[in-house]
Amino acid sequence: MSAIEVRPFSRRDRDQLTDLVNGHAAAVVPGVSVSVATMLSHLERDPGEFIVDPWVAERVTLVAEQNNRVAAAAHLLRYRDDDGVGPAYRGAGEIRWLVFWPEGPRSTNPWWTAGTQAAADLMAACIAQLERWHVSSQSAGGELPVPGVYGVPEQWPHVRAVYEQAGFVHDGHTEVVYLARVPDLLRLASPPVTGLDLQRTVGLSGTRLSAVIAGEVIGYIEVDIRAEGERLTRQAGWADVGNLHVSEQFRRRKVATWLLGEAADWLELARVDRLLDYTYLDCADATGMTYDDHRAFLDALPFRQLTRTKRGWTRT
Repeated sequence: MSAIEVRPFSRRDRDQLTDLVNGHAAAVVPGVSVSVATMLSHLERDPGEFIVDPWVAERVTLVAEQNNRVAAAAHLLRYRDDDGVGPAYRGAGEIRWLVFWPEGPRSTNPWWTAGTQAAADLMAACIAQLERWHVSSQSAGGELPVPGVYGVPEQWPHVRAVYEQAGFVHDGHTEVVYLARVPDLLRLASPPVTGLDLQRTVGLSGTRLSAVIAGEVIGYIEVDIRAEGERLTRQAGWADVGNLHVSEQFRRRKVATWLLGEAADWLELARVDRLLDYTYLDCADATGMTYDDHRAFLDALPFRQLTRTKRGWTRT
């Protein structure tokens, strides 16, 4: 077996690192990929995390190389330890993501047969870096710079195994990521409740489409069109459901279905053809529905379940 070298990321690694990240992203969300330029930018800052990212004091990217191939890579963050940082992040250290090529059989790939060892060596270097930083806590995840990929998705059993072997324990939530083709979303022929009108405004998490009766908002959906189209390859035409809420007395009367259909019409005007939605597996979500209710609602529209991902890994 060839020697494995763990070292800081170098610009010459950019293409192989991007391929490694894209390979892991595409196993979770079909067709997504990040450009080399965006990957390099992500290593310097994360503009999507406009609250948390300014708290970062230091960033380090490490790679494990075997036979001139980047077999594994990890991105680490150290947060400032001052009053301007949220209490949960103050002085903390994080493996923002760690990915590696799974090990292949020697008969078909004699040059790169040490993926697991490369990941183990890389993890040891990550923990050593966190210890040198003297961080107050150590956490880990898989927040790649593409939509819908965060935590440790079920499609990454090799990454989960490396985290667990290093002493990381999942103590957070399990979340479910859904995807729908916008043209397939159900449109109702007419509003499901007499006197129901649609109002479009600016929302906290994208464009807000509100269901209004006699001037009273009884439900709304917010859809956030992904702005990364110019920065990501094969990425234009995606959006997220930012918020979906219906007042309790109007639930199970197809108001949410009507709102989603109206949102679909709006997204098609913007040439968006893929819509992501998210919910928790192990608690009630923001709509007030249980996970089972929300899953049944999404499956009926239809949404497709892409992954169950475990978010919140800590090491003591």
